[in-house]
Amino acid sequence: MIMSNVKKIKILNIVGARPNFIKISPLLTEQKRHPDAIEPILLHTGQHYSPEMYKEIFDDLELPAPDIYLGVGSGTHAAQTANIMLKFEPVLLETKPDVILVVGDVNSTLACSLVASKLGIKIAHIEAGLRSGNWRMPEEINRVLTDRLSDYLYTSEEGAETNLIKEGIVKDKIHFVGNVMIDTLENSKNKAATRPVKQEFGLDHYILMTMHRPENVDIKDKLELLLDIVAGLQYPVVFPMHPRTSNLIANFGLKQRFDDLKNLKIIRPLGYLDFLNLQMNAKLVMTDSGGVQEETTALGIPCLTLRSETERPMTVTHGTNKVIGLNKDAAIESALDILKQDSHRICKKPPLWDGHAAERIVADIIRSLASDE
Repeated sequence: MIMSNVKKIKILNIVGARPNFIKISPLLTEQKRHPDAIEPILLHTGQHYSPEMYKEIFDDLELPAPDIYLGVGSGTHAAQTANIMLKFEPVLLETKPDVILVVGDVNSTLACSLVASKLGIKIAHIEAGLRSGNWRMPEEINRVLTDRLSDYLYTSEEGAETNLIKEGIVKDKIHFVGNVMIDTLENSKNKAATRPVKQEFGLDHYILMTMHRPENVDIKDKLELLLDIVAGLQYPVVFPMHPRTSNLIANFGLKQRFDDLKNLKIIRPLGYLDFLNLQMNAKLVMTDSGGVQEETTALGIPCLTLRSETERPMTVTHGTNKVIGLNKDAAIESALDILKQDSHRICKKPPLWDGHAAERIVADIIRSLASDE
């Protein structure tokens, strides 16, 4: 039992973009279960700055309003990273946390880790060790550099430890704990199942599509290829579209072509619970999102990843995911084959994807920080 006279561990929890909110939710909940041991602080950098990108998801996950909001906003990768660093340093100097907790691979993760490292503040990285091998992805750079800076590296799948050790990370820093995204999913499934989102958009049998990565949506030829894939499916496709993607489609002069696709329904960005409901009820999910690859694996929903690689190989070896690239023939053939089966694949969840990753992480932080006193 934690005694009240023991100094509390001050944890500064960093979020910046939509996937971070999903991952931080169970961690913050678990930290608050130890009020005698932990003082949690929630900081939102504002990397995803528009209200529709984060307010609804904060409400869905019952996250409190951030204690600190940096309001960074958009910009190039260099400008955004630098802006976060400039605004984050005074916060660290004022709050003096014992450890910062960063999740995933967004610019906020790396920027805050760089500042904390230079100030000698310990760093805990959730989802450490994931690797795509694709250095054109900004996320890959963020992952690798954050892992080099971190004191506690919490991995979500067994292969991540191998990646880290190959890169020279000391084994004692690495802790295999499971997947916090699955914690959130397990805690939210029942609530998501009651959402009327299918009725709202008039959906019955459908393929769910998500696309947001610059290598797929920032290039006109890639968006035209996506149009060809949807047209070739001849099956209802629902696409919750990021505002940035919508703007790019308009700028490329492709809006009318998207509007003319009779089997494509473009809808607004969704909160976490509504999107989870659509995943749970989809015949198939086509995506370039790492988190969606994990969620579909946990749900047993077939998934086609429209990228040439994945940093989450367990979703392929243990789950429902197939990596096919943004390839018209492969995408249509694979999708139609799945639709013919008309059943979800039964798969064995990856080890420790059991809904208790946050408990293991927080217990280890308490143990590790206490031993460092």
